[in-house]
Amino acid sequence: MIPKQESLEVAGLIREWLKKEVSPVCGEFDERGEFPKELYEQMTELGLNIMAIPEEYGGLGLSTEAQTLIAECFGEYEVGLGSAVGANASAVHLVESAGTDLQKKIFFDSLCAGGWAAFGLTEPDAGSNAAAIKTTAVKDGDDYVLNGSKCFITNGGIASVYVVMATVDRSLGAKGIACFLVERSREGLSVGKHENKMGIRLSNTTDVILENVRIPKELMIAAPGDGYRVALRTLSQSRIFVGGLGVGLASRALREAVAYAKVRKQFNKPISELQAIQFMVADMAMQVEASRQLVYHTAELVDMGRPYAKYSSMSKCYGADMAMKVAVDALQVFGGFGYMREYPMEKLVRDAKILQIYEGTNQIQRMIIAGHLFK
Repeated sequence: MIPKQESLEVAGLIREWLKKEVSPVCGEFDERGEFPKELYEQMTELGLNIMAIPEEYGGLGLSTEAQTLIAECFGEYEVGLGSAVGANASAVHLVESAGTDLQKKIFFDSLCAGGWAAFGLTEPDAGSNAAAIKTTAVKDGDDYVLNGSKCFITNGGIASVYVVMATVDRSLGAKGIACFLVERSREGLSVGKHENKMGIRLSNTTDVILENVRIPKELMIAAPGDGYRVALRTLSQSRIFVGGLGVGLASRALREAVAYAKVRKQFNKPISELQAIQFMVADMAMQVEASRQLVYHTAELVDMGRPYAKYSSMSKCYGADMAMKVAVDALQVFGGFGYMREYPMEKLVRDAKILQIYEGTNQIQRMIIAGHLFK
């Protein structure tokens, strides 16, 4: 793990890149729904696809705190690209924590060569109830044959490697789920349509279809019964990144609202002098800072090796709800202008909404938090 000062420097470079290269063009890509290939190439040059890979495997080996700081930077400037980086990191976390040396080499070498990774869990009939997945893994000699379809997979169309959850016996529920390393080059793997999304339109979100995909048993990352546990453990860590995205997005929304309120005049004075506006931005500022402290505290717990699952759900849930509320309130400060695409507010609101949905809906997070409290 690289020293904290170096991590801060890396995050500073990412922020500068986002400000100079991404911010001026992301609105155009968002409106056209066009995949920003050059920006993804630049992200690999910056090492964002390998930030979570340990140094001994050629990655940057960034701490969770540093990754969270990068998440905040992306939230401030472009949540779609941040979602791609976060999903990639989720797959890396799973392989790093549960994979064999062989699996790590295959997976990490692919990313160090410029590839991207995807996390294959969600299916059309298995969202919040992840144990209900229908993708099957049938033993055939020394191989497993995978059949099924995954949906809403971030990086699905650009990934060179996937982690895929599949069941060896649907009647076993969660106890039948295993996890596999699946390379894009495997015969029978194909990519479905790219989703036309409300927000995070600079991320690549597709179906991933598996038709008689043959996987050697050596590429089973987690055996039946362990696959579900490994997937949930990984999601617990990746939720901190979502909280960081929320903090960054809300910080941007607050900054835009304050700047606008200083120059917008009504009743012969700037609206920043109106108590109604002052109370709104004061509440927004408190909510942003409360979320920031929670998210970074959780990241510190991970880096110290202490229990963090309850706090990761809190970070994700509160960070996402806070981001949505602050973005909507900031748009309200802009009034009618905030509703127009010449201003950044409507995009921030669209991007904020997904934070309450992916990596486990906020309703699921509340169930997890309550489960810890009543344990």
